[in-house]
Amino acid sequence: MEKRAVDVVVISDVHLGTYGCRAKELVAYLKSILPNILILNGDIIDGWQFTKRYFPGSHMAVIKEVLNLITKGTRVFYITGNHDELLRRYSDFQLSHFTLTDKLVLEIDNKMTWIFHGDVFDNTTKGGAKVLAKLGSNGYGALILFNRFVNFVLKAFGREKLSISKNVMAGVNKMAKIDQFEQIAAELAIEKRYDYVICGHIHQPQKRVIENEKGKVTYLNSGDWVEHLTALEYRQNEWNIFEYNEKDFPQTAIDIPAKVNVLTDEISFYINSLAI
Repeated sequence: MEKRAVDVVVISDVHLGTYGCRAKELVAYLKSILPNILILNGDIIDGWQFTKRYFPGSHMAVIKEVLNLITKGTRVFYITGNHDELLRRYSDFQLSHFTLTDKLVLEIDNKMTWIFHGDVFDNTTKGGAKVLAKLGSNGYGALILFNRFVNFVLKAFGREKLSISKNVMAGVNKMAKIDQFEQIAAELAIEKRYDYVICGHIHQPQKRVIENEKGKVTYLNSGDWVEHLTALEYRQNEWNIFEYNEKDFPQTAIDIPAKVNVLTDEISFYINSLAI
């Protein structure tokens, strides 16, 4: 497949390390594009649910593909989210074409774009709310596994797939008042005189103009790679929502990185011996 040239791509809420992550589809998408700038807008690696027991090769292949883009000249910005909040202690780290940060402002075609994950609006990284959010995240992961089992049975009987988890997430977002989330982000952006504001976090792809008495701003949300399989693309002077469709992507082999066996005790002994 010939790679598409794209000025800027924004991806968020990949949740590598969870059963819900659609890593193979994301690898296929990353292989199809050659962006000047790639922005990973939070929750790329799910530190809340991460375990050594589950991080398959397809998930590692996503990281490998991002590294491949860096070697080809793509500038990559990793903006931290609530599920990868542990990385926030290393904010403003930069190495070659890679930058780790908490928020980002870009000037694109003489217009200012403000980009951040968005969890700051619901305080899911603080106190008791963080515990509840983690419990909800684990429950959502279990629901996705159940949804896959249901779809396996439906497929066996020639029935169409159902997205139970997507419907539940939509209900949760309705209760969480998505409109209020978007309005707050937009009002802050208008105050700062930005032209665009881009978030992730709520797993709801969106593009709309929001106005108040002080001005207007274009609000965008990159969605997620668990249910919606969406990204934001800036090309030909315009932001658009990209939605993955497997019919547009022929089956391509994914290079699964080989496992590395590390003899921890021997290495530990060697390091200790150097300290003697």
